[in-house]
Amino acid sequence: MVHTLTKESFVYAMGKENKPALRVTAGEQVVIDTYDCFENQVQSDDASFTSIDWERINPATGPVYIEDAQEGDILKVKIDNIEFGEQGVMATGPKLGVMGHRIEDFQVKIVEIKGNEVVFNNNISLPLQPMIGVIGVAPEDEAVSCGTPGAHGGNMDTKLVTTGATLYFPVFQEGGLFALGDLHAAMGDGEVCVSGVEVPAKVTVTLDVIKGHSIDYPFIENEAGAASLVSRESLDEASDLAVEKMIDILQPQTDLSLAEFTMLMSVAGEVQVSQIVDPLKTARFFVPRRVLDGYGIKLFKQ
Repeated sequence: MVHTLTKESFVYAMGKENKPALRVTAGEQVVIDTYDCFENQVQSDDASFTSIDWERINPATGPVYIEDAQEGDILKVKIDNIEFGEQGVMATGPKLGVMGHRIEDFQVKIVEIKGNEVVFNNNISLPLQPMIGVIGVAPEDEAVSCGTPGAHGGNMDTKLVTTGATLYFPVFQEGGLFALGDLHAAMGDGEVCVSGVEVPAKVTVTLDVIKGHSIDYPFIENEAGAASLVSRESLDEASDLAVEKMIDILQPQTDLSLAEFTMLMSVAGEVQVSQIVDPLKTARFFVPRRVLDGYGIKLFKQ
């Protein structure tokens, strides 16, 4: 069965107190409509800092309650499709992003989307790279703003979170309480100005539950390989822990010692930056498909 969830059902924070907007059975598909990260408040280049209600940022549509999802399970989320319109918006300014200490004025930029490209200006167009910025479940303890990433997912701003990818989240609360939002038509690693090409969108996902396995941070898998996703106060801490979490999952499925498998990861694995502008930094450790296939490794066998 295919369910539909409109953007009128949304949250500004992911938390166990949020009442489900939709209940589904494991294995079912949901079409989720979203606002952009500004809740569609910005429609022209004339928007000013004061014209935006900054309390209405990063709404995530949901939450979705998945039947049979219990604490300690894994929520499996397959991204089936992403659709959006012909216009996106970017913004930066003082105290925003990496260069916020040097930028004096708040600036908004409307970006046209044509075919498979985003038109930045008359001189340059860039490849369309749809991705989901905010995606996750209710965290273990207190509610977490949709602007902040964590072990529950949230605002991880990871460009691998796109059509065809499958994400795995730890289930901390009954039903998982899944939500997503903050779509981008394109975004580079780091999201250094604090925005990508922000767009409202319609996302189709398939939600499933994996029993018998537990994780404490999200993972993602696509045709190219798999990655662990960790958000911490520093990028150093996030990247170190991402490496460790991935090795903990993969190495026991091989006949290699910890030392030898770590050597393999040093040769084949890649530490990558997702974003460096949110309250916590997000890093990922990516392992290519040829390594997984070489040892018949499955992230989580069902």
